[in-house]
Amino acid sequence: MKFKKADVATAEIDMTPMIDIVFQLIAFFMVITNFEQTQADERVILPKDSLAMPPKVKREDELTINIGFERNLEGEKVDPQAYIFWPGEKIRLDGLEAKLRLEAQIYRDEGKEISEITVVIRADAEVPTGIVQGVIKLAQKDGIMFEKFAIKAQQSVEP
Repeated sequence: MKFKKADVATAEIDMTPMIDIVFQLIAFFMVITNFEQTQADERVILPKDSLAMPPKVKREDELTINIGFERNLEGEKVDPQAYIFWPGEKIRLDGLEAKLRLEAQIYRDEGKEISEITVVIRADAEVPTGIVQGVIKLAQKDGIMFEKFAIKAQQSVEP
């Protein structure tokens, strides 16, 4: 007696639901991701302080200024000159006034009170205090007139 070989159908997996789930997960994680550090610049190594604490209430409007040094991959300073790391560029302290005037004008054009904007200064631990004071003085000049300032530091936990 001769047996006929049955055709074995190859099972195919429908990947459409799997792709849908992956895209939904990507969208979910994009929505819940913390974008608080978008203003942070990785070239700035914040000083450590045991009194440093995050603000209890999130500031509504803030302007972040990053001050630091160009560093190599090992974290060593390449250039002793401190720079302001503005989004997309690095500028010297003497070029900051024009940027601050422009930011203040943008806030005014949006109908916001300059007195309610907090200028957050993220200064590298090795930046001299005089440079930070210079940034604050520039931000308080006529035509700019920011009034609120906050300095960022890393909280150190002592054993």
